[in-house]
Amino acid sequence: VQLVESGGDLVQPGGSLRLSCAGSGLVLRDYAMTWVRQAPGEGLEWVSSISSDSSHIVYADSVKGRFTISRDNAKNMVYLQMNSLNSEDTALYYCYTGGRSNWNILPIRRGQGTQVTVSS
Repeated sequence: VQLVESGGDLVQPGGSLRLSCAGSGLVLRDYAMTWVRQAPGEGLEWVSSISSDSSHIVYADSVKGRFTISRDNAKNMVYLQMNSLNSEDTALYYCYTGGRSNWNILPIRRGQGTQVTVSS
């Protein structure tokens, strides 16, 4: 039972990436889902959450208007479309089960992360 993130890469400032989170042995439609990131030397930063039916979506102010969270329950996937990337978006990105208020409450379910590096 695990989550598997993918899609991270090296991208130039102003560029775009789409991150994916797949459930392996885990039915993601049963959960709200959250993206969290960790910049080098920093703590975990909540980025965005989406409810199980996509009816409720929230973003951190730092990414609002640039990032879009979505999910495809039929494919057991969650996505994070990231546009207008800048150096401050450089981080290891994780997906978690849980929503804005409980992604960091036991039981913790997250993947190994996918690295996003924004640099010219």
